[in-house]
Amino acid sequence: MSLITVTSPHATGKTSTGQVMRQVVYAAVPGMLVLTYAFGVGVLINVLWCVGLGLLLEAGCLKARGKPVAFFLKDWSAVVTGLLLGLAIPSTSPWWLSLVGMLFAIPVAKHLYGGLGSNPFNPAMVAYALLLVSFPAEMTRWAAYSTHPSVDVSWQAFLGRASGLDQLTGATPLDSFRLAVRQPLTGNDWFSERIQLAGWGYANLAFLLGGLYLIARKIISWHIPVALLATLGALATVFYLADSAHYASPLFQALSGATMLGAFFIATDPVSAATSRRGQLVYGAGIGALIYIIRTWGGYPDAVAFAVLLMNLAAPTIDHLVQPRTFGHDVRPVKWKGSK
Repeated sequence: MSLITVTSPHATGKTSTGQVMRQVVYAAVPGMLVLTYAFGVGVLINVLWCVGLGLLLEAGCLKARGKPVAFFLKDWSAVVTGLLLGLAIPSTSPWWLSLVGMLFAIPVAKHLYGGLGSNPFNPAMVAYALLLVSFPAEMTRWAAYSTHPSVDVSWQAFLGRASGLDQLTGATPLDSFRLAVRQPLTGNDWFSERIQLAGWGYANLAFLLGGLYLIARKIISWHIPVALLATLGALATVFYLADSAHYASPLFQALSGATMLGAFFIATDPVSAATSRRGQLVYGAGIGALIYIIRTWGGYPDAVAFAVLLMNLAAPTIDHLVQPRTFGHDVRPVKWKGSK
């Protein structure tokens, strides 16, 4: 009888990387549809364009590295990267903006570090941060919720041929609040909590629904999103109660920008996030704190990308400092016989 020696793992799970990534895509569909309804079909165009670019760039990088293209494309990681970037950029973005972002996300932020599993930063957020710093005008042209751009206008904007975009675009709720807080607000001010349910609020609720689906399917754990939202809500509550005229309410913080998308779909990236349970709590809390700090006192209204990238950098150290107890070892001090 011959013995066959194989390397670990000796027991494998039934869920593959591709299956996990597909569940993430399915969970993001409700939020994507709400964004499309609220801000035009440009959202859907951006997502399809970014996903297509992601697959082409992924195949090119795998071919250049001598890796089996078909095998690695089945993990759907490039699809998720394109999906997240397509959802994050404005609905009126021209085609070249997405191209620049994906050229940086896949070859540089992912394959330059060795591909999936080796990248220290979330590729989609690296691309988003690059675009926001390099092209601030294009990255702030979100269509106003009340305009509902037509399919033709969205397509022309994607091709870079649309004229009069300034009449269709407007400040996001976070942008508006940053401008409004320069003057003391009152309870009857034009800026009310109802603005949360104008497009952005509904989208955040849809992404929250998708995030709960991922938790229920055990695709992600609850630790990172709960820690993120709890920290963000706690800081918002403290400052709002101290001075409601100058600081946004917890509801505003939760339903504005990319809060829910960041909490459930971006911060929970299994490669760049903390891995231990206690580490995930610290990691999520750090992202929540940074989101509030940058939104309130920083130079960018929606701070999810920067907060996630900063905590990506800290994730290895967090995991090192909160290492779980090794099975079979007692962390309590040993008491010898006869000792008191």
